[in-house]
Amino acid sequence: MISYVRGELVAVEEDKVIVDVQGVGYGVYISAHTMGMLPAVGEEVRLHTYLNVREDAMQLFGFLTRDDLKVFKLLIGVSGIGPKGGLNILSQLSPDELRFAVMANDAKTIASAPGIGKKTAEKLIIELKDKLNIEDVLNKVDDSQESSHISTGINEMQTEAIQALVALGYGNAESMKAVKKVTVNENTTVEDLLKEALKHIMF
Repeated sequence: MISYVRGELVAVEEDKVIVDVQGVGYGVYISAHTMGMLPAVGEEVRLHTYLNVREDAMQLFGFLTRDDLKVFKLLIGVSGIGPKGGLNILSQLSPDELRFAVMANDAKTIASAPGIGKKTAEKLIIELKDKLNIEDVLNKVDDSQESSHISTGINEMQTEAIQALVALGYGNAESMKAVKKVTVNENTTVEDLLKEALKHIMF
């Protein structure tokens, strides 16, 4: 199994890149999200990969982070979603945005990915609800914080802010994304968090 490829980025095509690894060119399919974060052609790139073996082909799918690869593997584990479908979802939504959509039961956002219908999106939410950990996003608190109660308090405050935004008429996923963008600490109030989150929604 090929865990990753590292080498010179020699070409960028519509849905894949060519990476030269010691004279061998590997064609690696990537998402639009990954495409937008690639280094310039001629520079070194490392892609964490998934090898898809079919009767008529062997395909490599690549990701810049292990988290992207982890989420991709979870996606293709859902019945009805193949590697191309998983890549389409990650082209439309980042892993964190997907976590928000799953937590918020936002099938509409997930179904906005090409080739993903509403029924498939709903199935995805049911199957991944317990596997995509939203705490990975909401609890990205500075490692230097000494007390766990600070982290818990911040998480509760974020939840309150999200609920308040939803009550104002904003979508669940949209509210979660806005709240996540705000840097908070033990001195931040719910009001402070709401004001800053609203700025991210409105501008």
